[in-house]
Amino acid sequence: MRRTRESNVEQLALFLRGGTRTGAGRKPAGEHALVAHAPRARVTRHTPVFVTTKLVEGLPNLRRESTLALLRRTLAAGADRFGFRLVEYSIQSTHLHFVVEAQNERALGRGMKGLLVRLAKALNRAWERRGRVIQDRYHARVLKTPREVRQVLVYALHNARKHGARILGIDACSSGPWFEGWADRSPRTDRPLPRAKSWLLSFGWTRGGLISTREAPRGGAAWDPAWPEPG
Repeated sequence: MRRTRESNVEQLALFLRGGTRTGAGRKPAGEHALVAHAPRARVTRHTPVFVTTKLVEGLPNLRRESTLALLRRTLAAGADRFGFRLVEYSIQSTHLHFVVEAQNERALGRGMKGLLVRLAKALNRAWERRGRVIQDRYHARVLKTPREVRQVLVYALHNARKHGARILGIDACSSGPWFEGWADRSPRTDRPLPRAKSWLLSFGWTRGGLISTREAPRGGAAWDPAWPEPG
C-alpha cells in the first residue's frame, strides 16, 4: 500500500510539472513571452514612461487608413483615466508606442490595462473576429532625464522611418499632428489627448532643442543595454 501511495504522488508530481520532457508544462510568461514578468521600475507623477506593446502574429496592418480613425477614437477615449495619461503615441503595423504619465505603478497598470482592453475590443469588432489581440505584457521604461525624454519623443514620433516608411514631415499614424514641440511646424489645435503635466515631458526635454519634422530617430545612449530596444 505504501509503495502504491508513493507511486501516485510521483505520477501527480510529473503531471503538475508537465512531464519530464524538456520545455514541457505551462510557460510562466506565456508561449510568446516578450517581456519578463519582473518587478517594474518605480513610477511617480514626475517620471514619464515609454510603453511598447505588440500584437499577436497574423493580424491586419494597424496602419491601414480604415483602421486609423478607429484607433484615434479608441486611444482618446482611454487616454485620461485612473491617474493615467496617454500624452503621445505612434501606431506601427504590428505594435504601438505610447508616452504616458501616471501617478504611480498602480495607476500605470490600471490605465494600460483599460487602454489595451479598449483597443482589443475595438479591433476585434472591426476585424469581425474573436480572440487575443495583444501578444504579451507591455514593455515599460521609466524616463528620468530630459535627454531620455527627448530621444524617446523623436524615436516614437518618427518610428515609421526606422521601419523603412517613406514619410516626409509628420507621420499621420501618430500623435505628431497635435505634438506641440515641433521646431518647424505648428500643431493642430483640436488635440484629442491630454497634455503633459510632469516637468520632464512638458518642458524639461526642450532643453535639448525642439524636434525637427526631419530629425532621424536614434537609439543608443537612452536605452539600457540590459533591455531590448523596442520595435
